[in-house]
Amino acid sequence: MKADVKKVAVCCVLLAALTTGCQTPADKQESQQVKREKTAFQTSQPWRATMDNRADVAIVYGVGGNPSDKDKNALSFEERVQSWRDRGYITHFMTGIAWGGYEDYFTGQWDGKMHLDEGQVERHGDTIWHGHMVPYIVPSQNFIKYMKEKHIKRVIDAGIDAIYLEEPEFWARAGYSEAFKREWKEYYGFDWRPQHESAENTYLSNKLKYQLYYRALNECFTYAKEYGRSKGMNVRCYVPTHSLVNYAQWQIVSPEASLASLPCVDGYIAQVWTGTSREPNYYNGVKKERVFENAFLEYGCMESMTAPTGRKVFFLTDPIEDWPRDWADYKKNYEATFTAKLLYPDNDNYEVMPWPERIYEGLYKKSADSDEKIRIPRFYSTQMQVMINALNQIPLSNNEISGSKGLSVLMANSLMFQRTPEPVAGYDDPQLSNFYGQALPFLKRGVPVHLMHIENVSYPENWKDTKVLLMSYSNMKPLDEKAHQYIADWVKKGGVLVYSATDRDSFQQVQEWWNQGENHFRAPSEHLFQLMGIKPNASEGEYACGKGTVYVFRKDPKQYVMKEDGDRIYVEIVKRMYEDKAKAGKLEFKNNFYLKRGMYELVSVMDESVSDKPYQLKGRFIDLFDPQLPVLAQKTVNPGEQAFLINLDQVKNPDQPQVLCGAARVYDEKVKKASYSFVAKSPAETTNVMRVLLPAAPKKVKIQDAEGEDIKEATSEWDEASRTLLLTFENSPEGVQVKCKW
Repeated sequence: MKADVKKVAVCCVLLAALTTGCQTPADKQESQQVKREKTAFQTSQPWRATMDNRADVAIVYGVGGNPSDKDKNALSFEERVQSWRDRGYITHFMTGIAWGGYEDYFTGQWDGKMHLDEGQVERHGDTIWHGHMVPYIVPSQNFIKYMKEKHIKRVIDAGIDAIYLEEPEFWARAGYSEAFKREWKEYYGFDWRPQHESAENTYLSNKLKYQLYYRALNECFTYAKEYGRSKGMNVRCYVPTHSLVNYAQWQIVSPEASLASLPCVDGYIAQVWTGTSREPNYYNGVKKERVFENAFLEYGCMESMTAPTGRKVFFLTDPIEDWPRDWADYKKNYEATFTAKLLYPDNDNYEVMPWPERIYEGLYKKSADSDEKIRIPRFYSTQMQVMINALNQIPLSNNEISGSKGLSVLMANSLMFQRTPEPVAGYDDPQLSNFYGQALPFLKRGVPVHLMHIENVSYPENWKDTKVLLMSYSNMKPLDEKAHQYIADWVKKGGVLVYSATDRDSFQQVQEWWNQGENHFRAPSEHLFQLMGIKPNASEGEYACGKGTVYVFRKDPKQYVMKEDGDRIYVEIVKRMYEDKAKAGKLEFKNNFYLKRGMYELVSVMDESVSDKPYQLKGRFIDLFDPQLPVLAQKTVNPGEQAFLINLDQVKNPDQPQVLCGAARVYDEKVKKASYSFVAKSPAETTNVMRVLLPAAPKKVKIQDAEGEDIKEATSEWDEASRTLLLTFENSPEGVQVKCKW
């Protein structure tokens, strides 16, 4: 959601595992092999040879397609679904809950009444549009009824058993329509108040926006499950959504973490991609894009939001983005976001791409200094397909990302409530700096900070690995006083809490539980401090709390990143708390992250860190970010770069012939005493490069098309040191047959 008025919905999709409970890595992998829903993509189009990327699941978008489709009425929803099923894909369904092809609702075709007044409206009366006749929606009860009857029922009748209602989004700058005013009166019991007039009005307005989409998803998904059961189906329901980090940055309100506790929600798709991750932030006094760091926090936000509740989360990365840029820009940032998602070894479900029609067939700038637009270059489509095919086999891992563990940053849905299009007196938080002020000082020093959601503090799993909790109420507020008891109990048992806030921002006085009824606290932190046996208006310093420790900073965290060297004292104190009070070991600082997952090795080296030293690996590697798939004895990763490698010395069953990597998916493998054969499938108009591990140099290599004709342009090259055969040929969705004899 990059543009204000028109956003190409780059959502995600995804896979669905049937169970929602916790599984061991072995159980989870076995389940996915049976269900074959590990990778997926989303499209509004019927099958085409140029889009046949061979993920497990094709998520078919929209009963009427995507509102931006020029030929959206060419085929029915059922015909589009069948076109993918005919090619062997599992099919799911996705549509927007905040926008979509719902013209029949707005223009009165559905119930005989016009509903254009249910669009989201800005202060000066302008409707916020997603496209022509596609407003962002105030989800009224009538609209919810329409979604159930017109869309959800139809797709279940078509045999769809997994439904994704994406992007429950209410713009912070909206909240002025008559529909919203009606919802305000019903929810609060008093007349609507313009949000721009005060911090309290802003908070109440955004809280209502959050509640409206919570209600919409709860009712739509509950209906989907009940209707599915009436037909003997187990319908699974997912929410494709941007991260809380991004929504707070972009001033959008959404239910986020609260949905994870609803019984009708089976999981999420983490909509993270270059467009979200390149949003600039402040660090060391400099405002700029930090794509890898942002992506790492966004994926971490989504993982931690779902893990304690046992929900599934599927990670999306997009090889391009919504805004038109050049192919080199897309490639660089794709590598950064792709690496970030793979650094979470507890997850192995992926949305490999959204909108393959846009990726494979769209026209984008040839280079940064050229206005010529071309389709995806062969070198990039090859590399991209090598990467997405690796997702089909990358394993879960018990290995951990390198770096000191146990440092968590507390988040809350209310991060979105204090975001405003216009300044609020007594409050300022440029680029969400009160959040980044707690996370970036450590992430930039090579500490893999964990994000914790206050909505999940009641789950014991939530606290499992946290040694030091960093928190602030400068940019968010607790919606439930019960959360404080869990935090206080954790500290008393030996936890360490570092609290940073002046507690003087204008949102401290909004009408909420801490100043209502029997509570008369000037700030929510006073309630927490009282539970911990600390003076409510505690001054800066260190305090004992049971077996634990609390350190109070009377600074807002934005001061740590918006000024050069502003985080020095903060980092020193947190380091001391970690090492001396939490006794968590040495808090190690470095400029990189490293993780091994099976035969795969991942590295990211950051700039603006403790050194400019590159990261070096020695051994035998295949470089998966190079479309030539070279075999390397050494790999050097410089600051600002990432690496994705296969370690040939870590290949499972190294004496068994196997395709290690390639820009096509492998089917029908046959291993005999002195031969190995398979079929490779991938989109038309792309080039395959693959490395095949063999026990000996092949005496004969035959590469044929689906009709059994030799492909004359195909090449093969043996590398004795790695015992791999490098193959190249043009891809075909019908399949290319490869036979090797030795």
